[in-house]
Amino acid sequence: MTIAHFLIAILGLAVLMVVHEGGHYVAARHFGMRVMRFSIGFGPTIWKHKPKDSPTVYQVALIPFLAYVQIAGMNPYEESDPKDAASYANASLWARIVTIAAGPLTNYFFASVLIFFGLLIGGKDVPDEASMRVAVEPGPAQMAGMQTGDRVLEVNGKPIHNWVELKAAVSAHPGEAIEIEIERGGQTLHKTVTPAPKGEKDEGRIQVRPTTHVEPVGLVEAAKMSVIAPPLFVYENVRAVGRVLTGKEKLVLNGPVGIVKETARQAKTGAGVLLQFLGMLSAYLGAFNLLPFPALDGGRLLFLGAEAVSRRRPDAKIEARVHAIGLVMLLTLIAFVTYADVISK
Repeated sequence: MTIAHFLIAILGLAVLMVVHEGGHYVAARHFGMRVMRFSIGFGPTIWKHKPKDSPTVYQVALIPFLAYVQIAGMNPYEESDPKDAASYANASLWARIVTIAAGPLTNYFFASVLIFFGLLIGGKDVPDEASMRVAVEPGPAQMAGMQTGDRVLEVNGKPIHNWVELKAAVSAHPGEAIEIEIERGGQTLHKTVTPAPKGEKDEGRIQVRPTTHVEPVGLVEAAKMSVIAPPLFVYENVRAVGRVLTGKEKLVLNGPVGIVKETARQAKTGAGVLLQFLGMLSAYLGAFNLLPFPALDGGRLLFLGAEAVSRRRPDAKIEARVHAIGLVMLLTLIAFVTYADVISK
């Protein structure tokens, strides 16, 4: 991967953040709230502009990750006029709920846009399950010397005709060495492979999948797939969290460094693949921000939900402290994951 791929990756991720904050911005302005600042990035300002007759300062900061909008009245520690109709603090409950929810929902719907154009540009991968040729990923099969393009013939002397049989034959021996007969370039080879042991994330797997080929996608099919894909991404993410919580899988996290590297890898593959990958990330970002955790939009919606039920506003300063604690926890987690990403490479 080149520097250009990393720059494209950073730009693509920045777009997802801008879209998220853009959702907050548009909703706030729709309800007449005064947006003081729209910033792309954090840290020292390298460019800013305030249009004439506009209360908003648009700026680009030195650190390209994340973005934020500063809405008048959201900070309970700043002076607020109870008669200021443009203040978030004085807006209706519905206006505040929509303003907070608009960010993650915009990410979710933007995912469909990215996937739609990604499919039109890059097509879709169609697995070739008939030939029994494998694409080898990092893992036991690769360590045993298997290569992408190898055709699986037998496992422990038993002929393999399809992927159902291959999965059954391999998964029955977690942590045990198995003999796999393959065909490569007209030659028959034998490889000893040990599937991941019990208790591991990939228990009973050797990390191979069917080879694929790309097929073009038309407008109608792209539209259908772009609507179906985001909820499937979110569903799989929820399932993964459930498996972690039930102890079926180990928790695996990617920090900013890991995400940038993977995005750069997708950028190297092609524009269509990159757009589809960013679409997946956009859907994840929307779903993650709706989690009922302090500092996330879902945490703010939790307080707004409590207000709707009790018909009483929670103490704004107590809520701010809760979100501050949540933010510190998130930043600490990000710091640890980023450190692990760096030292593991």
